[in-house]
Amino acid sequence: MTEVLLQGPAERFSFRRIADFPLVAMLVATVLLVLAAGTGQNFGNSVPIQSAVAKMVVRNAVIFTIVLLTYKLAIARLGASPRDDLRGSRALVNLGLGLLLGFLLMAAAVGAAAVAHVYNLRGEGDDSQLLHALITAAIMPAFMEELLFRGILFRWIEEFAGSWAALLITSALFGLIHIFNPGATWFSSFAIALEAGLMLGGAYMLTRSLWLPIGIHAAWNFAQGEVFGVPVSGIAVHGLLKARLSGPPLLSGAGFGLEATIFALVLATSAGVAFVWLAVRSGELVAPSWVRRSDL
Repeated sequence: MTEVLLQGPAERFSFRRIADFPLVAMLVATVLLVLAAGTGQNFGNSVPIQSAVAKMVVRNAVIFTIVLLTYKLAIARLGASPRDDLRGSRALVNLGLGLLLGFLLMAAAVGAAAVAHVYNLRGEGDDSQLLHALITAAIMPAFMEELLFRGILFRWIEEFAGSWAALLITSALFGLIHIFNPGATWFSSFAIALEAGLMLGGAYMLTRSLWLPIGIHAAWNFAQGEVFGVPVSGIAVHGLLKARLSGPPLLSGAGFGLEATIFALVLATSAGVAFVWLAVRSGELVAPSWVRRSDL
């Protein structure tokens, strides 16, 4: 009986069919990403460099390289429909557009907060932490988080349950992980889920590439922390400007920063809605797998 089942035309019990199942591929990809990041961290920490700044640069460069190679050589090849979301085609264009949009959105949020007398300049900062902020607050969080949330979780949840489920689940998870940040509240996590989850997920849906969301994410973090001097998801950053947020929590973020304010919520969510609308108009909406099968 077993032999007959294994030799059936559908090969329903084959290892390949199990490995290609979207949620299995997603789990394997997540494990590979965690192992790659951990390996990079260990190798980076073992480099015999005395300078703290140089060691930070080398450690993150090693992590970045190992994770990128793992993605290109393994993660991008998983599943029934292998796809590289870090392909070179239009990479610089999408990354550049993302950097510009992320900066402009945060600048607009700061401007609105300033008009409302919530964002108050206290003077000039300095660039002593510029390199540290660029790497640890912008490049690495944007690269690692987008690879996980959009490049792995969104990709295979969408393949299994469709675009709307992927957008909802990854946005909720993205907001939830920020509940552990300093000054976080349930509202700040809700705001992150709605504004960032929708905006970054919509950018991924529209381009089917990670470059646009990585650019938006990196510039958003860098602008609010290193340029405008406000906390990045609750984490204080030494910026080029010294500033203070004050006022009601919905306007000041209550210590979490502008991401937990109505300013960022309206601006980033509007961008996210526009991305999703454009993606739907472009035919990028994916139906659940059981619906796609029924249409065959």
